[in-house]
Amino acid sequence: MAKAQALSNGQSLAGRKLYIPQMAYAGGRVIAAAFRSIGIDATITPDSDPETLVLGGLHASGEECLPHKITLGDFLKVCRQPDFDPAKTAFFMASSNGPCRFGQYAVYLKKELRKLGYGDVMIFSPSADDSYDGIREHAGELMRTMWMGVTCGDLVTKFLYKTRPYEINPGQSEAVYRQCVHDFEAVLERQDISVGKRFCELIGLVEQMRDRFRAIPANYVKGRPLIGIIGEIFCRLNDFANQNTLNTIERLGGECWMSEFSEWVWYSNWGQGRQIINDHGRFSLAYLLFKIKAGFQRRYSEGLRAPLVNDLKGYEEAHDITEVLEAARPYLPPEGCLGEMVLSAGQSIFMQKHGADGVIDISPFTCMNGTIAEAVYPAISEDHAGMPIRICYFDGVNASVDRDIEIFLDLAKSYQARKPHPRVYPDYFQ
Repeated sequence: MAKAQALSNGQSLAGRKLYIPQMAYAGGRVIAAAFRSIGIDATITPDSDPETLVLGGLHASGEECLPHKITLGDFLKVCRQPDFDPAKTAFFMASSNGPCRFGQYAVYLKKELRKLGYGDVMIFSPSADDSYDGIREHAGELMRTMWMGVTCGDLVTKFLYKTRPYEINPGQSEAVYRQCVHDFEAVLERQDISVGKRFCELIGLVEQMRDRFRAIPANYVKGRPLIGIIGEIFCRLNDFANQNTLNTIERLGGECWMSEFSEWVWYSNWGQGRQIINDHGRFSLAYLLFKIKAGFQRRYSEGLRAPLVNDLKGYEEAHDITEVLEAARPYLPPEGCLGEMVLSAGQSIFMQKHGADGVIDISPFTCMNGTIAEAVYPAISEDHAGMPIRICYFDGVNASVDRDIEIFLDLAKSYQARKPHPRVYPDYFQ
């Protein structure tokens, strides 16, 4: 671990192991690999299980939402490991402003660890204020590598969800997905290559991923309802949190179109850009540096997606986040409403216009973003040909969602027959 590990607040990760929450199988792993590329010993937290909820529940006040309970429980599982040393441990917990309780996760985690005698654990908490630029030394290298990793994670996840409902041999898509994630990790974590070389190698792996998924025997028959998945970012991406709702949708005859993790990064960039303009103006060094960063992000995103244009026909994301935000404006103006509520509203409209047959919002119980978005969904549905929109709340209590999903899929099939925006299929569909 030869590279320096200084943080923007003067702390250092030298000699510590950094644990990244498993928001998604791909996401946590590629982010940990990016940290390893600059010499930080990073890994993911243990898999979530019933012990996660027990520990999280014991050390939460009861008023927090499910993602807090899960991340807290998984961090406390690390603390119970035989070789745990608080002085050699760091926990990654990002932060954000706005109405979401997510902004208090890091504060509460630090307080609870101190209460339990683990006050020497470092909490690394970058913020959406600076679009998560939190490392001082090697910041540019880390953020570029991390962004490439996030993009690769989004792409392999998209390939999983577009392939798994049609596979002939159950489990094959999941196996290919996991192997591709591990291959991405191996390139992302390397310290002996430049950012440009890493980018080229990742493009090669994206092409390899495409070919591996193409080789999976599958019966691509048109007609499955395409269900957009939106909502709170942790719950919708974390199978444990949402009780494998996406698997249930597939099992009952649907196909899922997951809103990407990178959507939040583009949204954070939008907010950061507006703040810089307000504070310094468009003709400032701060805004120039921001535009340079955004330009690199766009270049990497487009370069990694380029080999997949034909395979992702009909699954394209918005080219610019402002397209999503402008769609939300009549219901939740983005300048006044902060957070996932705006993205959920706008993304549901974007998906409807690109062929979705229904949208399911997956959110934690009592989530403010989910509650506000739910209030405008009836108007969005009425204004967009009656497309069905359903919100599913989760609080960690096991409950079958089969009946609700079955009913929703019936509504989606009914809408499918009369929707104004037909779905576009890749060429390999029959």
